Amino acid sequence: MKKLSIGVQSFEVMRTQGFVYVDKTEGIFQLATEGMYYFLARPRRFGKSLLVSTLKCLFEAKRELFAGLWIDAPGRWEWQAHPVVVLDFNGIALDTPEHLQQGLAYRLDQMAETAGVTLKSPSLVEKFGELIEALYRHSKQPVVVLVDEYDKPLVEHLGKGEAGLAIARANQEVLRAFYGVLKGSAVSPLLRFVLLTGVSRFSRVSIFSALNNLQDISQSAQYADLLGYTQSELEGCFHEHIARFAAAIDRHPAQVVEALAQQYNGYRFSTRPLKVYNPFSTLNALKEMEFRNYWFESGTPTFLVNLLHEKRYSPPQLEGLQVSQAAFSTFELERLSPEALLFQTGYLTIQDVQDNIYTLNYPNQEVKTAFTEALLLATVGLEPKASSHVLRLSKYLQDEDLEAFFETLKAIFAAIPYDIQTKRDEGYYHTICYLALSATGGAAQSSVLTSRGRIDMVMSLQDLVYIIEFKCGQSAEAALSQIKEKGYAEPYRRSGRRVILLGINFSLDTRNVEGWAATT
Repeated sequence: MKKLSIGVQSFEVMRTQGFVYVDKTEGIFQLATEGMYYFLARPRRFGKSLLVSTLKCLFEAKRELFAGLWIDAPGRWEWQAHPVVVLDFNGIALDTPEHLQQGLAYRLDQMAETAGVTLKSPSLVEKFGELIEALYRHSKQPVVVLVDEYDKPLVEHLGKGEAGLAIARANQEVLRAFYGVLKGSAVSPLLRFVLLTGVSRFSRVSIFSALNNLQDISQSAQYADLLGYTQSELEGCFHEHIARFAAAIDRHPAQVVEALAQQYNGYRFSTRPLKVYNPFSTLNALKEMEFRNYWFESGTPTFLVNLLHEKRYSPPQLEGLQVSQAAFSTFELERLSPEALLFQTGYLTIQDVQDNIYTLNYPNQEVKTAFTEALLLATVGLEPKASSHVLRLSKYLQDEDLEAFFETLKAIFAAIPYDIQTKRDEGYYHTICYLALSATGGAAQSSVLTSRGRIDMVMSLQDLVYIIEFKCGQSAEAALSQIKEKGYAEPYRRSGRRVILLGINFSLDTRNVEGWAATT
């Protein structure tokens, strides 16, 4: 059984030390033969660094590493060695524009020394051009330039106040001039291939004004599966690990595949209805043989949560959020778009496209559960220790233990500090309940439209559905009556699942659940 490549970003290491490699070389071949200047944005931990490493080995003509892969078939690739410039901003100082320039200059000097050439220019911009010209002259072959985490000098400072924004702006000016070298009349004829990768899609004006010939493939249908695992790749490349996982938890392999899909699949990056798995979480789950929020735990979305709070975004609004194409590319330091950030960072993904309107949603259960818990803790100032109450809610509903469910719900509301400056109306209680039920792992849907009205919330469990209506300062019976009068439950009864109607009333005085009523 081959090893799982958790934390391994080197193509050479993967191919020489017995790791599973999901063959992406057909897409890489298309990339390298059909164009020249590319830009690709993907969420963190999605395989961008591995793609850069694979391209480096390919253009260095290390054919032995590609043995048995799609691209190794006779006549497919030229196997001509090219000089390759790799700039990885993960290893460059970013705290000030001066340190950024010094770090880049040092990296350029290192590459020149390795290639046996000497750079004379004191200017960073001129030094970059000088390196490319020297490599071209030295090798008599056009140069490949690969940039990993191109946007890190900017995004590293977001959410850190005006001081952080000032550093980001200054770093932006450094990058604008630096990347502009690649389109200069002296350099561009010497290039074979250019790829910049990162998480964010900053507008061309803000960072690529001098490099405006980049082909942005971030939402290209052709390259929708260049990173991440498709369903067939998961089942074909990891069948032994899936079987081991299934045996360890006493389940059938098909059940493990179904659970992996629910937890980690669902990322869609184009109009093409193709979804891919998060590779980081999938690999960790197969290795640990346990379903956890691996990707979410590897990075905290504090800045995003704060931005949503600042923009007064209602958390239930994120599910089924509808935007135009413009929302994906509008990204400026001074005008941050929550929709663009949520999509680019991987917390929301494309669910559907109709008439150029994009519907966004959480990609999978991992992201929905963990992100809504983070929103819950931030929105109401709930202490993390109180989140243990949240985890019990779904089980109580599944067991139809409504007494325990409401005792726990009351404990959650009682733990919310009284000095939180939020309007305590029906919408407030609705939001907290939605976040709590979503964070518990349940499939909670807010404001569900029907032919006769809008259901406040639907909570779907294995073979059970709760239709929930909220009232504030009225009565639980009034909420229950509305569900019946509007016929909210009828579509769900036809599914064959057991349906429970639940009316909940909140008190403005106690700021908690005042009463509830349920029926089938």
